[in-house]
Amino acid sequence: MTARAILTDIEGTTCPISFVKQVLFPYARAHLPAYVAAHAADALVRRCLEDARAIAGDPAMSDDAVVAALLQWIDEDRKLTPLKTLQGLVWAAGYTSGALVCPIYDDAAAQLRAWHAAGVPLHVYSSGSIAAQRLLFGHTTHGDLTPLFIGYYDTTIGPKLEAGSYRAIARAVALPPEAILFLSDHTGELDAAAAAGMRTICLDRGEAAIPAQTPHRRVTTFAAIDPLA
Repeated sequence: MTARAILTDIEGTTCPISFVKQVLFPYARAHLPAYVAAHAADALVRRCLEDARAIAGDPAMSDDAVVAALLQWIDEDRKLTPLKTLQGLVWAAGYTSGALVCPIYDDAAAQLRAWHAAGVPLHVYSSGSIAAQRLLFGHTTHGDLTPLFIGYYDTTIGPKLEAGSYRAIARAVALPPEAILFLSDHTGELDAAAAAGMRTICLDRGEAAIPAQTPHRRVTTFAAIDPLA
């Protein structure tokens, strides 16, 4: 069956991992304490702090202690929804100010535009929040790419290493899993997507540790991908 929709990862697939690791994460770490202090009364920030307290297992933690835990989770690259939400808020300020611009791979931008023009539905699935995904694709070296995508999914639909998450996305897209092509540089994610029944392709950008033997087709550029093949 040819692919009737494409689901793509972000870091290591459409943009360099280094942008996330060396730019976005340090930016969030540097600006999160001041952002939380300045927006402590905002409902969304309060909810994130309460959710972080629940994860930490200490409902009596002060805001400062919660921020310290959040910074530690950034260092540990924890995939936690309240952290991802707060990071997204901090990044929003950075993108709006022009301090952050995402370096989308040239081949990814060109092929995503070509697929969109050909009528192939495009979706995103990332551990970063949906808000962060929209910000990233809205502020790239290739301009605003958000109009190319019709669906965004994050960890609120499920962990990226669990097959059930990809089944849930297939239900949300209203297509059988085998009609969806998932693109990622992470073989664990690809394994989970394949277990759910999706087609898979591994993007090898030279940054991720990809096993020499993998059941997933490996390519180095979006230009090598034909979803109709």
